[in-house]
Amino acid sequence: MSVDEVYAFRPFKLIALLCVFLALCLDVVALLSPAWVTAEHFSLSLWESCSQSHVRQPAEEAAWSCFSTLTSDWQIATLVLLGAGAVATLVAFLVALVSLCWGRKRQHYRIVAVFLFTAVVLQACALVLYPIKFIDGTVLQTYHEFNWGYGLGWGATIFMLGGGILFCLRTDIYDDAMY
Repeated sequence: MSVDEVYAFRPFKLIALLCVFLALCLDVVALLSPAWVTAEHFSLSLWESCSQSHVRQPAEEAAWSCFSTLTSDWQIATLVLLGAGAVATLVAFLVALVSLCWGRKRQHYRIVAVFLFTAVVLQACALVLYPIKFIDGTVLQTYHEFNWGYGLGWGATIFMLGGGILFCLRTDIYDDAMY
């Protein structure tokens, strides 16, 4: 490289790898989160549903009773879709990491983008299915809200989409003598 040449460094692939890593971390936390839906005496996660019994005496604390949610078809489907999205994101992250560290294998970036877009579709289906079936099947007599676990699922999906778009960018065509 001489004095007259300018090298333009574009860290799109590195930023994309960071997005995929963040998506993977958010996805794992969302899957393990104990709070997807909460209400005054009710809590629902992907794994269990807990409700608090009514207090008979003011001095004692009401006991929580929990049971598995893996008996409902839609909750199992949501869990499978989120798990498949997390696995696709993990595979995309590993392929991107290997491709970024060992050479310039551009064809692997397209494969990573396909895995990420597949994960986005799986996650979005799960995150749309969950509130629809929850509201359809559960009648709570109190105010309920979708909590931080559900929000982290959407955050992971957005980072997956961003990483997939960044892996689709072709920065090699701009390395000509234009600069």
